[in-house]
Amino acid sequence: MVAFLPVLSALFGWVYTLAWSLSFYPQPLLNWQRRSTSGTTADFPTINVVGFAAYFVSNLAFYYSPVVRSQYAARHNGLTPTVAFNDITFALHALVLSLITTSQYLLRPLWGFEPSPGTRPSRFVTGIIAGSALGVLITCLIVATTTTTPSSSVDPATDWCELDIVYAVGYVKLLVTLVKYSPQILANFRNKSTRGWSIWQILLDLIGGLLSLAQLGIDSYLQHDWSGVTGNPVKLALGNCSLVFDTIFIVQHYLLYRGKEDSDEEQRLLPEEDRRHRD
Repeated sequence: MVAFLPVLSALFGWVYTLAWSLSFYPQPLLNWQRRSTSGTTADFPTINVVGFAAYFVSNLAFYYSPVVRSQYAARHNGLTPTVAFNDITFALHALVLSLITTSQYLLRPLWGFEPSPGTRPSRFVTGIIAGSALGVLITCLIVATTTTTPSSSVDPATDWCELDIVYAVGYVKLLVTLVKYSPQILANFRNKSTRGWSIWQILLDLIGGLLSLAQLGIDSYLQHDWSGVTGNPVKLALGNCSLVFDTIFIVQHYLLYRGKEDSDEEQRLLPEEDRRHRD
């Protein structure tokens, strides 16, 4: 059974990568089908761009940088990071799809979409982005000051080093995940409907979150050290956050606002005046 676990871990890794990757298609496709972004806000795709850019950079460092990997080993009992190649491919793909989706809001005329509210990021989201950039910059300055101190050599196990910059960039993704769903949850609450927000992206995201946590647990078990989990807090938190927020959206769609959303076909059949009133 133990010999099968590495195969199961790899399988879970690629399946959750596929599920999470596919989750980025339903929303832009729905927007394109409706020729509108009404019912959704620009906050979610915009902050996703920042989050997945940070996730991509941190995964690259963990996977390819000898310096970062050696510093990680010094701080985590000689273990290597649990980042896999599929994490990198997922992050890059997610970044590209997030950029495409964001363009549907920020560059609406190029897509030929109808005018709708919420096509610019809120001050809350722009503040999160600015604060994240400031946090990474401060970390870089601290590391630069530490590594240029001539009094003693830097010990990665206890001192500030390049690994902390990578962690800071990774924590940007964590912060984004903690806040990015909130504007859409509030929008659904105000509209008393999930119309315009694709539930398929949520269902695929839920599958990805479950399998991501399962893979992380298997990898740590195989290493006989749960610092494989604690040493990659971003991946752990991503899976848990996905489960919590996905559950909220599923409750909104299937329980709270069930039957309160019109299909696109119904909308097209309504007189223009009634359609404006419902929107």
